[in-house]
Amino acid sequence: MTLSNPSLLQSATALPPDPARRLSDLRLELALHLLAALPMVALAGAGLAKLLSLPGWYAASAALWFLPVAALSWLDLPRHVIHARWGAANRITLLRGGLIALVGGALPLAGALGDAQAWAVAVIAITALALDGVDGWVARRRGLASPYGARFDMELDALLILLLCLLLHLSGEAGPWVLGLGLLRPLFILAGKLWPVLAAPLPPSQRRRLICVAQVATLAAAATPWIESPLTSVATGAAFALLLFSFAADTVWLIRHGRRANGQE
Repeated sequence: MTLSNPSLLQSATALPPDPARRLSDLRLELALHLLAALPMVALAGAGLAKLLSLPGWYAASAALWFLPVAALSWLDLPRHVIHARWGAANRITLLRGGLIALVGGALPLAGALGDAQAWAVAVIAITALALDGVDGWVARRRGLASPYGARFDMELDALLILLLCLLLHLSGEAGPWVLGLGLLRPLFILAGKLWPVLAAPLPPSQRRRLICVAQVATLAAAATPWIESPLTSVATGAAFALLLFSFAADTVWLIRHGRRANGQE
């Protein structure tokens, strides 16, 4: 068989000879990116601390919150071996991770943030949200989409939501129930371990994406002085209801799909 398309020939010859070699190269590339990103997050934190009159340790706090981002970046990396490069799209996702770490760095200051500082944290969260989708668009445009990239992006969304929920609870803007917004996904993953039918892949869903965007936007807005209690509870409660609906719809789909696959319907 011959490849008449030069771009296909170039893509085929660009891949290392075997998946094990590809995975090794991807791990090295990712490790180098993380080693470069960590000091950049710390520097950004130091700059924000100076600009917003935050404590000097804020930079260290942000750097510590980059560690779970780094851990999430390793999940499912073998599923990216269909490509020879880690890719620009994943670099954008990692940039989102750095912004999320800056949000996490503010957790010890919850309840003590001034108006300007609270707005800055919210703007950082909204910027991370705005970049969500850009990485996917770049991946599709450059032919570098993979299950790994989709998983990395989704897990960072879940981390951002959890951090914003913690920020609202620790600042006294919402009760402990708001943590349910951030814990639903980890609980769903745990349920999948106990009930394998829930661990099956879900089809792409615009509904799921829109609800995620609405969630992060609502939580970020609630973290600003613009929305105060009890309106904070009303807004986050509505976001919680939407998320419960989304998870319920996915659960029903997975159960029905599993039954069909087993010939029970």
